[in-house]
Amino acid sequence: MKFFKFFKKIPVTPEERKLRNKQRIAGMLSGLLMGLAFPPVPFPFTLLIFMGLIPYLGVLEKKERLIDINRFTYLTFFVFNLTTIYWVGSWTSEADPFLMIGGILLLFINTAFFLIPSTLYYFARKTFGNLAALVLLPFFWVSYEYFYMITDASFPWLTLGNGMTHFLSFIQIADILGALGLSLLAVYINVFFYLSYRNFRENKKLSYISFIGGLILFLLPVIYGTYRLNSFMVSKDTIRVGLVQPNLDPWDKWSGTGGNELTKLYLDLSRQAASKGAKVIFWPETALPYYLRDGSHRDAIDSIYNFIQRKGVYLITGMPDFTYFPDKSLAPPDAKFSKLNEMFYATYNSVLLFSPYNFHIERYAKQKLVPFGERVPFVDALPFLGDFLKWNVGISGWNVGRDTIVFNLLRAKKGAAPSLPDTVKVNSLVCFESVYPAFVASFAQRGAQLISVVTNDSWYGNSSGPYQHKEISVLRAIENRRTVVRAANGGISTIIDPLGRTLVASKMFTRTVITGDAPLETGLTFYSKHPLIIPYLSFMVSGLMIIVFFTIKTVRKVKQS
Repeated sequence: MKFFKFFKKIPVTPEERKLRNKQRIAGMLSGLLMGLAFPPVPFPFTLLIFMGLIPYLGVLEKKERLIDINRFTYLTFFVFNLTTIYWVGSWTSEADPFLMIGGILLLFINTAFFLIPSTLYYFARKTFGNLAALVLLPFFWVSYEYFYMITDASFPWLTLGNGMTHFLSFIQIADILGALGLSLLAVYINVFFYLSYRNFRENKKLSYISFIGGLILFLLPVIYGTYRLNSFMVSKDTIRVGLVQPNLDPWDKWSGTGGNELTKLYLDLSRQAASKGAKVIFWPETALPYYLRDGSHRDAIDSIYNFIQRKGVYLITGMPDFTYFPDKSLAPPDAKFSKLNEMFYATYNSVLLFSPYNFHIERYAKQKLVPFGERVPFVDALPFLGDFLKWNVGISGWNVGRDTIVFNLLRAKKGAAPSLPDTVKVNSLVCFESVYPAFVASFAQRGAQLISVVTNDSWYGNSSGPYQHKEISVLRAIENRRTVVRAANGGISTIIDPLGRTLVASKMFTRTVITGDAPLETGLTFYSKHPLIIPYLSFMVSGLMIIVFFTIKTVRKVKQS
């Protein structure tokens, strides 16, 4: 089978083996350099993202066969993945075996998607030649990044734009281009610098056109970003928020004990936030480890309402939730069937809004689920996978939410300026959803003035993961020019302003409460209005190249026959 040829050993001479080993070292070097550009490694290393691909490109153009190109590409970006998202298996003493298996699978599957741009590069080189293929490579790269975002196995953590968040002046242009536009720039800068380096290596003469082209692509965003950082007027219309970080052991919490004690803990911390003037309080993802609205937790709901009504505050909290459907025609395609109740039902990783002015609980259900962690990829087509692969804490089988909900919070009139609107519009993302740029922009399009994220990064210990996740929110703030507030279980809870500046942040594994004034913005950036221009343009370029490649190939076959 052709698939197994990918792993088949090919006899080589000693000289060929020596060259192959040098090439492998170059690929691993590229993977390591790109990995070191990502948070939590500090700023100077961020610059590696603009040159880290150079060793890879130097070998790429020497490979003749597609299978050799893809073998080399897989090695390069497996090192990149391992360096950057080594933590996905939660390698802690309490970690569930399923989570570890899922983390390992994710590393290998994530790497496989990097074969998309390398394969497209091969097609382009066969069609247009090597220089044109290198020039088109950035579009192929962005095509891969966006395609990965829309698959069932999606885990686009390593979108190159996500690695630039410590370079604040460069990433301000994300309000026009978005994270995928930053990726496009990064790959182009790598290509131009590589072409200049290649010319110097071969001719002992620097290619000024290529070097200057890369330098311009690097400097223009910095100039734009410096201007935006000094000219953007952050809104004076604010709402005071309180972020509750309970620092609970996630494994102990899901043992199902201590529900009343947990509620009391959250409310005690929330009182601290209310005493500091918070008008809306955020609890983290799945704050309580049970279905609060199933009818058996009336005491907890009463305690919550008693608190928010006395304090006059809103509560937005992550919470497991469910919906029953009396008829299959009303149920979503992924609904489950309960033999006990003879009804269809769906369970969701949700966010609930409790209002001090009524007893209606609004809900948003998470739509972007972590592959293998919260949902097994392709489980709709292959249902048995859901039974075979199941996380012991019971959260690997969530259903997919369907609605993009924005909460409307009434603004208390007492002390408020008459010119301010009557409501504040807030959306809440659940953890992993903050990784998807266009998805977050859809909430801004629906009027969200404040973006909130409820999350639980404690599964992964004090690894790179929680720090990377926090930094990804910096991009969402800049893309939409919205304040982002994050309520995390064990860290990092934070308030990030519309310029991507971290106003306040908690430390990992501390029980604390953060309060602060969150600016409210209403205008839409160019990116918020048009989040898919860069990916669609990249798809168009890639699609046209594929059509031309196969057309020429077909014509040649016809002529030969």
